[in-house]
Amino acid sequence: MYKCKDCNKQFIGGKRRNKSQVITDYVEGKQTLLQLSIKYKVCERTIRRDLESMRFVHKIAKYKDVTIQLDTTYWGRKFGLMVIKDALRNKVLWHKYVHHESISQYMEGISWLESQGFRIYGAVIDGMRGLAQALYPIPVQMCQFHQMLITRRYLAQEPDLEASCELLALVNDITKMDKESFVGAFGEWYEKYKAVLNERANDKSIKRRTPPYMRPRLRSAYLSLKRHMPLLWTFYDHPETGLPNTNNALEGLFSDIKSKLRAHRGISKDNRKKLLDEYIMRHY
Repeated sequence: MYKCKDCNKQFIGGKRRNKSQVITDYVEGKQTLLQLSIKYKVCERTIRRDLESMRFVHKIAKYKDVTIQLDTTYWGRKFGLMVIKDALRNKVLWHKYVHHESISQYMEGISWLESQGFRIYGAVIDGMRGLAQALYPIPVQMCQFHQMLITRRYLAQEPDLEASCELLALVNDITKMDKESFVGAFGEWYEKYKAVLNERANDKSIKRRTPPYMRPRLRSAYLSLKRHMPLLWTFYDHPETGLPNTNNALEGLFSDIKSKLRAHRGISKDNRKKLLDEYIMRHY
């Protein structure tokens, strides 16, 4: 004869539930506490107590020669997950929960990897200003997909200006081109539209020594590409590093864990961290 101290329900014999299986059902099966309580015939509080036994153990990867990907994803404005992942083996090497991403926090992860004996041959970033300089002398590749998003943000999806349309079309094809073709096409675009790009407002009512540019968003898109050009082709110049040209694999990881959390809406921040830790340990 057994008695649940939470709900005072009595039951006789039977196979006792396995706590590890309860955790597996919760993490892998997308089952809510109510569904688990019905399945195991106990109250939700008992299931919650079983889940509190989850203990994250950081297993250090045995492969020390790595090419890494760095990025951060968010749930709301105050809860983010910063990840450093092995690009070749799809293994999360280090992660941290943050309010917002910063260079110092990324460098904290890099320092931890180096202290554990990892040798970093290259890194893929999303274009965070100053991060490439902080990672020197590690070869840095800027995610080409993020550059596409930056350009679209400046020019919109369907711009009216011919120069903007051609620049957007060029950037959208960046992943299909080699370095020489893209750099050459970018130079040709500038020669064709430099007058449009550098045109200034001719308005005497503007009391400024130097009149503003007529198309500031087009200039911002152009200057972003020009500034990031050396970082967009690191994978092409250093094929020995095995660098991917995008962070899409890391974005896929973020999409996976977010779909997992959607089945557990409303859980507390601490329980969210436990669930993420457990899921990352099992799959990445």
